[in-house]
Amino acid sequence: MGIPASGVAQEGPAAPQPGVTAPEAPAVQAPTQPAAPPSVVQEQPLAQAPTGDQVEGAELQLPHDLSPWGMFMAADWVVKAVMLGLAFASLVTWTVWLAKSLELAGARVLAKRALKEITGAKSLSEAFRTLHARKGAGALLVRAAEEEVRLSAGAVKGAGEGLKERVASRLSRIEAAAGRRMTKGTGVLATIGSTAPFVGLFGTVWGIMNSFIGISEAQTTNLAVVAPGIAEALLATALGLVAAIPAVVIYNVFARSITGYRQLLADASAGIERLVSRDLDFRAAGIHAMPAAHDSKASAAE
Repeated sequence: MGIPASGVAQEGPAAPQPGVTAPEAPAVQAPTQPAAPPSVVQEQPLAQAPTGDQVEGAELQLPHDLSPWGMFMAADWVVKAVMLGLAFASLVTWTVWLAKSLELAGARVLAKRALKEITGAKSLSEAFRTLHARKGAGALLVRAAEEEVRLSAGAVKGAGEGLKERVASRLSRIEAAAGRRMTKGTGVLATIGSTAPFVGLFGTVWGIMNSFIGISEAQTTNLAVVAPGIAEALLATALGLVAAIPAVVIYNVFARSITGYRQLLADASAGIERLVSRDLDFRAAGIHAMPAAHDSKASAAE
């Protein structure tokens, strides 16, 4: 009787301990512990949502000044150097335009006046008396022809073909020198117009390379982060076009104007050659000078 009681007492507490403790511990702790995490899980997205908005708002409020000056200051040093070079090229373009426009306008006015005097003159000496004290290439042509006639006064034979050739040679050299002088400075316009777009493109390529490197380092493709770098790079191409387009247009305008100026000088040279040839023909005929306009009118009145 004592043995079965002790046996039941020993087996009773031993059997229920593994059965009760194993299922009851998770059963009691499972409903209590998961109850807290759901509330945490449900509250955590609510807490993270405004945090994400705050981060996004902070990214949008980053100190990115997208004005031209702000993009220049935020650009890479290579892109800055390209932009400064293009700005200097644009300054050179407008400086050449202003200086050359004034020079060409004054030269054209003087050439037109000289051409008018040469066309209205009856002899080379008359044209020389009118233009010897004036400035400009037209007056220089008349002085050169008068000097050549004076130097060849004792060597003129027959129709004076040698004198005509020497006068034509001097006039052609003066024309060429005047044309070269007028084209000075226009070559830099052609250089700027042809190279500025490529220089700007180089700055853009370099800036976009740096932008992609920054994207890979930041591991984000957010447009607010990527756009400023790309905009800074594209600004270099914009400056290249701003420098190139006016340079090409101004160069073409100067080319046409200089061609017209050379045509004026060519007309003046042709008029001087006609005066020299006329003087030689009158000399060959025994008339030393063509009668002046007022003398011819007086004789006609008599």
